[in-house]
Amino acid sequence: MTPDDPRLQPYRVDVVGFDAALAELRSVRDEVFVGEQGVPITLEHDALDPLCTHVLARLLDGSPVGTARLTPDRKIGRMAVRAAWRGRGIGDALLRALLDDARKRGWPAVRLNAQVGAIGFYARHGFQPEGERFMEAGIEHQAMVLAFTGPARIDSREAGIDASIGIIERARRTLWIRSVALDPWLYDDGNVLQALRGFATRGGGQQVLVLLHDAGAPQQAHAPLLALAQRLPSIFVFRELQDPVDRNDPAAWIAGDGGGYYLRGLGERVQGEAEQDAPAKVRQLATRFDDAWQRSRPVSEYRALGL
Repeated sequence: MTPDDPRLQPYRVDVVGFDAALAELRSVRDEVFVGEQGVPITLEHDALDPLCTHVLARLLDGSPVGTARLTPDRKIGRMAVRAAWRGRGIGDALLRALLDDARKRGWPAVRLNAQVGAIGFYARHGFQPEGERFMEAGIEHQAMVLAFTGPARIDSREAGIDASIGIIERARRTLWIRSVALDPWLYDDGNVLQALRGFATRGGGQQVLVLLHDAGAPQQAHAPLLALAQRLPSIFVFRELQDPVDRNDPAAWIAGDGGGYYLRGLGERVQGEAEQDAPAKVRQLATRFDDAWQRSRPVSEYRALGL
């Protein structure tokens, strides 16, 4: 893209009135759902629309590029971003705006029907699958739920990866990673590495603090995260636990100052809990991390790798 490419324009997301923004909402949704996905227009335009809360993403020149809605029965839907502007975080911003609105209303949970290709996107925001997949408007869907009243249980590698990516993407300046030996199932994953690379190169003083039980194992295994850290040595800082009390604590986690965490009581296992908006819990984990960090040793052997 060239510097004057319109896709590089900043955008903003606002809650809008349905009647006032009807033409803009329909222009985006008709293009995506009717034009791209072949949804009948009689299904796309429904009687719920005037009763919903709508959010609209506009470029600074006023052009509408994305939209979503929140229904009175506490369901998120009609999430649509024009093709040329996908991959710029607009969908994340739309979803966060609706989740903020739901929290302000005191709702305990929200639900949605995700197209199967978007399950990972919603999982990164803390949504969990609910029930069996089903067909809607000729497209396979999965019902999902996000509870605001507590952590989600993580029982699979896929769920752990999705939760971790969400934490990384929401983080502002700091990530805290505590791990036995940079779990390959998680930190060797290409999508997790891509998210970490995006965080580290965002600009603004980002830092990834990594606290390990065994610093030698990732080096011997040529862990790809070490290669990423070698290219960004001012961002990634590694230490190894030394105090017997710390080493006897098997817990592992990734947490970010955006409010998300994924905690595993037994660090070599996938099973654990995660939340994407739990700043109080993240503060507790950060304090616990910092206490152990002060008693740990810098991983000087990584310097041979340029870290």
